[in-house]
Amino acid sequence: MARNETKFMESAIALSEELHFTRAASKVHISQPMLTKNIQDLEQRLGGPLFDRDRKTVELNDAGRAYVEQARLAILYGERAFQAARAIMQNADVVLNIGKSPYTDPFLTSTLLSIHLPLFPRLRIELTSQFSCDLAHELLAGSLDLAIATEPPESPLLTTVKVAESPFYMAMSKQDELAGGPFVTLDAMDNRGWILFERRLHPPIYDSIIQLAEERRIVPKKIQHITAPEEAFQSVADGSCIAFLVKAGALLMARNGITVRPLAEEALLLKTYLAARADNKSKVASELVRAFVRKVSKLTNGRQLSLPISP
Repeated sequence: MARNETKFMESAIALSEELHFTRAASKVHISQPMLTKNIQDLEQRLGGPLFDRDRKTVELNDAGRAYVEQARLAILYGERAFQAARAIMQNADVVLNIGKSPYTDPFLTSTLLSIHLPLFPRLRIELTSQFSCDLAHELLAGSLDLAIATEPPESPLLTTVKVAESPFYMAMSKQDELAGGPFVTLDAMDNRGWILFERRLHPPIYDSIIQLAEERRIVPKKIQHITAPEEAFQSVADGSCIAFLVKAGALLMARNGITVRPLAEEALLLKTYLAARADNKSKVASELVRAFVRKVSKLTNGRQLSLPISP
């Protein structure tokens, strides 16, 4: 990558973040006139403005947003290329940054961490936890190489493969009459207190629950919102509410007078995917994906899965 291209990208990114020429110049450690010249030269090469500006304000326009998004990725990939080459020269670790939903099935996480790649014996996985919508954003921004996400948002820039499918689990008091059966249906939860994750954590899944309830004319007595399973414990234990949980959260709750039952609703099955950017050309990421889906398929006796990442 030519040095001029890099300085143009760094200047545009800084100005998009600060929206102020002096602060942006300080951020990239150059003078304000130099940053102004970089932006002007870049816009001249492109044939149009990236920023709408007057004497008082600076705003990124649509062309600017498109440029900055790709510029961030170009710089990120350039840094990773440098680090990857240096790691091999120094016989250092090869690092993959992988995200997962906070309550990803522990089976999937342990399977991922158990994989050893003969071609990359010093592979090191840096695992972080974020909600699915945030994972998709981090993938698109280039901060993550791969992600295990429950129902990630659809995007033509992402490629995904389903690796698991599971129901919600309903946490309830052991004294609850619903605890006497092997599963729970949504109809049986009419006029009861519900505990749901906050909508902002995963709007599509939240909306699917509410929509199905409305279609069936099922009305909860009240809805209490949480961000973590632990927050539901007291209301479930005293029998005032039933909580919607994923498998990992259910495992945490099933104790001290609380039991869990699967929610038998085909329309509310949770699908977990392994996701990557569609233009991901990392050989190590490709090898890990293939090894992971093979192992999951073998352990679950499922069909062979594939994720189209370039080798």
